[in-house]
Amino acid sequence: MIARIVGINLPGKKRIVIGLTYIFGIGNSLANEILDKANIDKDKLVENLSTEEIGKLKKIIEANYRTGGELMRDIASNIKRLKDIGCYRGTRHEKRLPARGQRTKTNSRTVRGNARRTIGSGRRPAAKKT
Repeated sequence: MIARIVGINLPGKKRIVIGLTYIFGIGNSLANEILDKANIDKDKLVENLSTEEIGKLKKIIEANYRTGGELMRDIASNIKRLKDIGCYRGTRHEKRLPARGQRTKTNSRTVRGNARRTIGSGRRPAAKKT
């Protein structure tokens, strides 16, 4: 039986604690918390869930957690707000650069468009002799 929760088909051959992490917004710790609330064994396979257990999971997730498209819209609106007010983090998002203090001299090369495919490529040209 295919378990479909919040618009996502969970993989049948995986344990339910792993299967729940396929839903955007649910990680490992949140999956464990949800299964504790529903009183479902974490080692049970997704394909072995009964319809009552699937219904319990749907009910708990929809009532208590933002997931999927709703969470993506919230994140996008938060980033848009940062851009609109013109704060530092907003400008970093606009430029597609790291927003949380990471260094950019040696890391995040692909974001900056300075990906080095071979040794020596991507470096700035040496200063010309006068």
